[in-house]
Amino acid sequence: MIRSAKRGTLAGLLVAATSMVCSAQIPFFSQPAASATVVKLQGQVSALKDSYPWALAQGSTIQPQQLIITGPDGYAQFQVSDGSTFEVYPNSKVVFRPNPGNLRDLVDMVIGRIRVHIERIGGQPNPNNVKTPTAVISVRGTIFDVVVEPDDDSTTVAVTEGLVAVRHSLLPTRSERLLGAGEMLRVYKNEPLAHNRLDRGVIMDRVFRGITDAMIMIMRQPKVGGGAGGPGLPGDTKRPAPPPPPPPAPPIN
Repeated sequence: MIRSAKRGTLAGLLVAATSMVCSAQIPFFSQPAASATVVKLQGQVSALKDSYPWALAQGSTIQPQQLIITGPDGYAQFQVSDGSTFEVYPNSKVVFRPNPGNLRDLVDMVIGRIRVHIERIGGQPNPNNVKTPTAVISVRGTIFDVVVEPDDDSTTVAVTEGLVAVRHSLLPTRSERLLGAGEMLRVYKNEPLAHNRLDRGVIMDRVFRGITDAMIMIMRQPKVGGGAGGPGLPGDTKRPAPPPPPPPAPPIN
């Protein structure tokens, strides 16, 4: 009986070890928790795959380190496994989960505008990071907008709900600024964070006016066959229909 018990224990340990090895061999990219799903989409939105842009549609899934690109009429909302979402507005480039294995690094912004809504988990803070060329925004559960301007290498952060911490990503300092609901901060490339002032008027107006203008532009875009106009991309199933043939020439008398 003792030998039988020992054999059973040994077999259990072998099964557990095999299970751990198999789990370790599953690529991070294939784990559902690492991906994001398109829940809303309008216009031209694509993701790089094998160095080529592939058109996304509602229900599409993107994987870590994929670059999301929106055209002048493009808008998409993505949802991750914990229910949090991020919206990408027209003329934007965003890298999803740039650091494989770290689910806290949500996106790296290259240029454009995004809105992030981080859900709390069981009422507890849910740490996530959004990075731009000049700033690192750390959130615990909140709604905020980020704008990366191409002309002056600046980042604008505007908080709608909750609290975020902003750090400079280029200058050597550990200081950070806390932003609450209704507060905005603009981070410049060559200016310490301490020199940047909170602005409750001009920046907020600029951020939300830009987002509103973008959405109006999206809604005004002509749609053909359920998709936006313009050239299609690989994988696009909603290409514009070809124009009808010209009418026949009149008979010669």
